[in-house]
Parts: sequence; C-alpha cells; structure tokens
Amino acid sequence: MASARLPTLAVFKFASCDGCQLSLLDCEEELLSIAQRLDIVNFPEASRRWEPGPYDIALVEGSITTIEDRQRISVVRKQSRVLVAIGACATAGGIQALRNSANVDAYARSVYPHPEYLSSLASSSPISAHVAVDYELHGCPIDKHQLLAVLLAFVEGRRPPIAQESVCMECKARGHSCVLVQGGEPCLGPITQAGCGALCPAYRRPCYGCFGVKEHARVEALMNHLQAHHGMGDDEVLRSLSTFNAGSELLIRIAERYRRPPPQDSEDS
Repeated sequence: MASARLPTLAVFKFASCDGCQLSLLDCEEELLSIAQRLDIVNFPEASRRWEPGPYDIALVEGSITTIEDRQRISVVRKQSRVLVAIGACATAGGIQALRNSANVDAYARSVYPHPEYLSSLASSSPISAHVAVDYELHGCPIDKHQLLAVLLAFVEGRRPPIAQESVCMECKARGHSCVLVQGGEPCLGPITQAGCGALCPAYRRPCYGCFGVKEHARVEALMNHLQAHHGMGDDEVLRSLSTFNAGSELLIRIAERYRRPPPQDSEDS
C-alpha cells in the first residue's frame, strides 16, 4: 500500500541577507520532525534538490526590489497553495526600504563606478504589495520556534498560534523592569510585535523594533512620549522607527506627516 504524500515545502529568496531562511536550519534537532511532516522540495540554502510546483507551502524571504523580482513573485504565488512571508524584508521592505525616502541615484553614483549598469524599482516593497500573502512571520531574523509553529499549524489545517501582543508583554512575563519608564531608554517595545522573547530588554537595552509594528499599535502616542520625556525631535523619532521595517505602510503614513521636506536650493536671481 502506497504511503500518503507529504505536503511539499519550497523556500524562495528575494532581496535579503538569508538570515530568515537560516532560521529553518537553526531548528537543528527539530529538522528531523519537519522532514517527517513536510517534503522539502526546494531550499537552495540546504540542498541542490529542486522540483517544479505546485507547492503546498512556500516560505518567501526578502523584499521586491527589481522588475525580475516582481515577475518572479507572481509565479511563486501561482504555484503555492499557502504563501508565508518571513522576516522584516518580506513583511515590511527591510532595511533596504530606507532608500525609499532617499536619493537612490545619488547613492549609486557615490558607491558604484558604473551606476548605469544597475537596474531596480523605485522602491523596496514587501511581498504583500505585489501578491496575496496567507500569513506573515515577523522578525529580523524570525524566531525559529514561531516558524515551527506556523509550519505545523498549516500542515494540521489550523491557524498558527502566534500571539499578537507587544514586546512589553514578554518583558512582564520574564520579570524585567521597564526599560522605557524605569530605565529612561527610548524603547520601542510598546509598539513592537512580540516574538523575540524581549531579548534586548533582558540586557537592559531598549527594543529596536526588529519584529515590526504590532497590530493596532499606538505609534504616535509613543512618538509623543519620546519627544516629551527623552528630548527627541521629529527627525530622531522617525529615524528610530525607520530601520528594519521602513517599508511598513503604517510607518510610511506616519512619516509622511512628520517628515520635513528637504531644503530647496536657492537660485541666484
């Protein structure tokens, strides 16, 4: 009697550092259990094996930055029953989205001897800006335990059990004193999606927001607090927000209200 076919898993990379893909390899002992539940048919970081779609689950790392990326993600979406965007690049544009509000041509001219050979889109954007995404897993990089929970949940046909609270809840659960209030540090924990285990606050360092803005976060309230109690100006607050998740739609909308227009060069009359 033939054995039941395992659901197929494919892993795809776009503009990124590969750190979130490596979180799957970081599972180490759990990899055997994953291999018993999923047939990994495309994972260039781990194997030369490649099989064409369709795929039951696709993990997509990285942001869309080129015309080729935009075309390829459409193909991946059509081939995948479930598409999971993993990491800050895939869910919010990543650090490379910092160029969205900068003069990219000027950067290219200062870095590359022949910038005319470069070809990219005007912005770095998350996967959801181009195709439908079934689930997003945040972090820079993602947490391997959350990744395991998501994979097993989809295999078993249930919703992934990922909490939607802020990093502050993880701080409380671990018994840490508040870095923002008691420590006087400009911590982004109140608006940041949980998942890291409050790693930075555990060492008395402020949260840098690498897991992205949580749903229904009161970003502007935190901005007001940082300005009133930490002496930060609009530009400083925006810089603290515009790091790992610079392409987040929420942060883009807020930045548009606070960011000052660049000074115009005056012309000699």
